[in-house]
Amino acid sequence: MSLTLLGGALAATPNAVAAEQPVIGKPALDRDGCARIEKSLPTLADWPKVESRFKGKGGDEQRIAEILKGMTLEEKVGQMTQPEIAAITPDEVRQYSIGSVLNGGGSWPNKDKHASQQDWLKLADSYWDASKAGRTKIPVIWGIDAVHGNNNVYGATVFPHNIGLGAAHDPCLVRDVSAATARQIRATGQDWAFAPTLAVVRDDRWGRTYEGFSEDPRITRAYGYEAINGLQDGSTKRIGYNGVIGTAKHFIGDGGTLKGQDQGVNPSSEAEMINVHGQGYYGALAAGSQTVMVSFNSWTNAELGIDEGKLHGSDKALNQILKGKMGFDGLVVSDWNGIGQVPGCTNSSCPQAINAGIDIVMVPNDWKAFITNTVAQVNGGQIPVSRIDDAVTRVLRVKLRSGLYESQKPSDRSYANSDEALKETWLARDAVRSSQTLLKNNGNVLPLKPKSKVLVVGKSADSIQNQTGGWTLSWQGTGNTNADFPNATSILAGLKQQLGDVNVTFDEKGDTDPKGYDAVIAVIGETPYAEGVGDLTRKTLEASKLYPEDLAVLDKVRGKGAPVVTVYVGGRPLYMNKEINRSDAFVAAWLPGTEGGGVADVLVKGGFKGTLSYSWPKSACQTPLNPGSADYDPLFKLGYGLKTGQRVTIGQLDETAGPVACGSTGGGGTATEDLEVFNRTDVAPYKGFIGSAENWGGTEIGPDGTASHAEISVVQSDVNVQQDGLKSTWTGTGPAQLYFQNPAGTNDLRGYLNADAALEFDTVVHEAPAGRTVISMHCVYPCFSEVNATKLFTDLAGAPKSTVKIPVSCFANGLDLENVNTPFLVYTDGKFSASFANVRWVPKGAQDPDARSCSSLG
Repeated sequence: MSLTLLGGALAATPNAVAAEQPVIGKPALDRDGCARIEKSLPTLADWPKVESRFKGKGGDEQRIAEILKGMTLEEKVGQMTQPEIAAITPDEVRQYSIGSVLNGGGSWPNKDKHASQQDWLKLADSYWDASKAGRTKIPVIWGIDAVHGNNNVYGATVFPHNIGLGAAHDPCLVRDVSAATARQIRATGQDWAFAPTLAVVRDDRWGRTYEGFSEDPRITRAYGYEAINGLQDGSTKRIGYNGVIGTAKHFIGDGGTLKGQDQGVNPSSEAEMINVHGQGYYGALAAGSQTVMVSFNSWTNAELGIDEGKLHGSDKALNQILKGKMGFDGLVVSDWNGIGQVPGCTNSSCPQAINAGIDIVMVPNDWKAFITNTVAQVNGGQIPVSRIDDAVTRVLRVKLRSGLYESQKPSDRSYANSDEALKETWLARDAVRSSQTLLKNNGNVLPLKPKSKVLVVGKSADSIQNQTGGWTLSWQGTGNTNADFPNATSILAGLKQQLGDVNVTFDEKGDTDPKGYDAVIAVIGETPYAEGVGDLTRKTLEASKLYPEDLAVLDKVRGKGAPVVTVYVGGRPLYMNKEINRSDAFVAAWLPGTEGGGVADVLVKGGFKGTLSYSWPKSACQTPLNPGSADYDPLFKLGYGLKTGQRVTIGQLDETAGPVACGSTGGGGTATEDLEVFNRTDVAPYKGFIGSAENWGGTEIGPDGTASHAEISVVQSDVNVQQDGLKSTWTGTGPAQLYFQNPAGTNDLRGYLNADAALEFDTVVHEAPAGRTVISMHCVYPCFSEVNATKLFTDLAGAPKSTVKIPVSCFANGLDLENVNTPFLVYTDGKFSASFANVRWVPKGAQDPDARSCSSLG
């Protein structure tokens, strides 16, 4: 008896499992000639051999060997090095024989958010010309996070995020969107797309949920094939005239971490990795994906004997599985400073990662040190020369197959200088229409009648920032206004196109009386976020707690004589029973991108086609929620979605409020979940402040991670990962403090004392304190308790990142733990500089061997 994978669950079937290694090749096609979403997937007993349709041309390997033979060690390591464009000049590309560059989210030519197409091409040409002027003349390649269109580029059409494409259940649409993205990339001179994301998301608290097509591996497998097919122009020998290099990411299991924690621990068995998290890679590699990006997460399960740790250092995952069993012959690229997370490594030094199989190292800023260290490690025998030669062989193989050796400079290639290539509005609008998912339509309120008079309310109706989400112009998708999207259409503008300006009234706050209108259209939902910042971890899935302003708007307009149609704009399903109850019709629009008119098209003309590619929760803490689990009981199942004209009535839903956080985090019991205070950004209900004589009442640290007084300033910094910390600098001109506080009141945190918890934070001390420095907790001043941390910070000065653990019991005297409003505060009256990240209270943390004793603080 064998097993069959059905919608992500393992079920028994009578077929025998072959003893030999499974082989996966070209998928079965649907009637439109695209990869078919299978009804079920056979369960594999081992990692499969994946037969790539991309074989390359005869003679490639001999040509690679000849090039390699003529290269110095320094030139080889240069080919393995990938700096960020803000940290390297074109002449340095020539000087160091750099093989590739990248631009991160929110990085543009000349640091100009509105850089023109010609600005992008000019910089691309300069890097290209520099590489061709070098001794080896090996062309440089430029990689870009084009994850829903060429989303870093001003004026480019942005497509729905992957969660919306998943709802469309249309592999051909994914192929077409990917092909259009490739044309957009070529129009600005890049060669390499860091896409598609192939995460099979198991816990929707993950802040990258919207980057996954589905929680269903069947969809991810078919989509993985067509995404690469579209990006690489259906390549078999060379990437076609219109294509770019695609990337299957992030290998492997990023969508399966505990509590949906970004870069966290995936505890899956190897069988689950093979049959759930591996599926997208089988599709992408079969289509010929030329690159694979390693995931930040760890793969660890002590009970199962799995201890791979960070995948950037896993020989088993990269060498044995990906390159060995699966037969991948392209290149493996690390993620942003990912090698620095491998134990014993730094951002600029990690022989373990290179030996584990990473071929190109994404080392945005510390690339010169990386080259120096890696050359020394090869000369010292820590990295075999054969491993370097294998890595460079793979880099050259991808460059040959991409056609770069025969290519012209970027500005002379196809679609370069074509402004129209950036504007794929018709396809984007069609993708938006196909993704709209109708969850409720009592009384068949939708579609609206032509020329209906409507009142439009809600924060996202006229916000292109909200409808495009993260990874749009900036990394987090924040800091944008409608003016940053000159070719875009908001949902409000789309409604005006469909119904006429005179029939559409917009009142964001909902203060207008709905009486006399044919319908109210409320556009609500999430605000932009990207990796890490969007994690909910211990937070509730309850939308009314996360975004109370949305429920307030609905309460103003419901029951006033006009039916309410709610459009949810967001990157994951949330517990929205209250919002659904206040709506006659409810549409999940996901993150539609720049063509909000596609949402309006379906609201007015009908044609709903979308079905859920993620299960929809019926309670605040109902996650993970996936078919096949014993307690699977969603509000709306995977695959649910009403069609226009379908008569289904949704009754009154339970509105039981969930807890503030999922899991025990306080009260008089024993805490079981971490109390996160700051994790890349403020964690509600806490907000970051600085205080000094300039404003002891507190100046809030802005969303950009900055605040400044004469006595203290704060900017973003890198502690563990990109921009996860706050670098706080005390000038010594007067006493000042950095702190995190709940401005709305206090929290009962007695459960942490009962759990023997520790206050924990990660820090880099840049300058030792010159005066007495304390860490304190407050229960509404003057109720507080503090410990002397002068020696602690002095001892850490100049050291790499440290994790500090101070038992909560050290603060017990003088602190009313039932009424804590400030769980972390650092105060000093002299000069001092340190970065702080990942501030939290951790149950049982005081029991860790490296926890400080209270007596050592004084």
